[in-house]
Amino acid sequence: MRGSRTTPRQVLSLALVAAVCSLTLAACGREAETEAAPSPRPVRTTTVEKRDSSIPQTFTGRIEAEDEVSVAFRISGRLLANDTKIGDRVEAGQLLARLESQNELNTLRQAQAALAAAQGQLTQARNHYERQETLLAQGWTTRANFEVATQAQQTAQAQVNAAEAQLNVAHDLVGFTELRADAPGKITATGPSAGEVVQAGQMIARIARQDGRDAVFDVPAQLVRSASTGLQVSVSLAGDPKTMAEGRVRQIGAQADPVTRTFEVKVGLTDPPAAMQLGATVNGRVETSSGPVIDIPATALTRMNRQPAVWIVDPSTNMVSVRNVDVMRFDQSQVIISQGLDTGEIIVTAGVQALHPGQKVRVLGSEP
Repeated sequence: MRGSRTTPRQVLSLALVAAVCSLTLAACGREAETEAAPSPRPVRTTTVEKRDSSIPQTFTGRIEAEDEVSVAFRISGRLLANDTKIGDRVEAGQLLARLESQNELNTLRQAQAALAAAQGQLTQARNHYERQETLLAQGWTTRANFEVATQAQQTAQAQVNAAEAQLNVAHDLVGFTELRADAPGKITATGPSAGEVVQAGQMIARIARQDGRDAVFDVPAQLVRSASTGLQVSVSLAGDPKTMAEGRVRQIGAQADPVTRTFEVKVGLTDPPAAMQLGATVNGRVETSSGPVIDIPATALTRMNRQPAVWIVDPSTNMVSVRNVDVMRFDQSQVIISQGLDTGEIIVTAGVQALHPGQKVRVLGSEP
């Protein structure tokens, strides 16, 4: 068989093929090197710290008078007149209602007659005493007769004193048939109408005796434990949140309501607007301290295994790892963490969507 011979053209072709293969292998090597060592991803971070936090609480309540009292008759009877109307202003001593007073007037006349009789007996006993005293001095009567006259005078005087006391009671009973306001104020509630029989102590009218206003709320026990007298509260009308007033807790109920198990809390308002009328529905907002807590920006929160999580940066390697956390509460800008983070740890706050475990990161603003 005849031996083959390489021509110059073939030699040139082989040299070109070798050069192309060398360039291809070099490019593949650089690509592999690039894939093996990607550049760190830029992120923003923050250091975990504990801060004092406050918990906002909102409750619905009503406006009541700061000093409100129910007025009633001291005796029972048939209501003759009751002209009180809700919203009316009254002055001190103004007549509010009257009872039929015929029985009380008869008692008064009887007491007056009894006093007159007792005074007549006292006059007779005093005259007899004076005569016995004169006769005893002249020796015309005995000591025994004088002592009997003295006792009769003392008895008559006691009967007069008793009759005067009964007369005073009768006068009071007649006065009790009229119900008058004890201080200026405004009528906030009314009771029975004319013609009804009322009992002693039964509410006839309720009077707000001063212009002060209270916002009254029914508060659960867990908030009462953290609240105290003097705590500041922001109060606004339920129908008009722009109408607001500031107040402070001035009274906390000592016993829970047997049905709702809540405590009544009264907030004294400072310069309440005229729109906050008695009975108006209001919302009260108060912030109570919850102690030191860990709060992080809302942008730092992500999800892993369908649970809230954050990215942790290892400061020695600048690599990230994901960790589940327990969220206490959150809003649009802030998240309160109850468990899962420790003070001093570094977490990612921007760029969390493009991270994966073990990835190396570069904190923005630092050297690459």
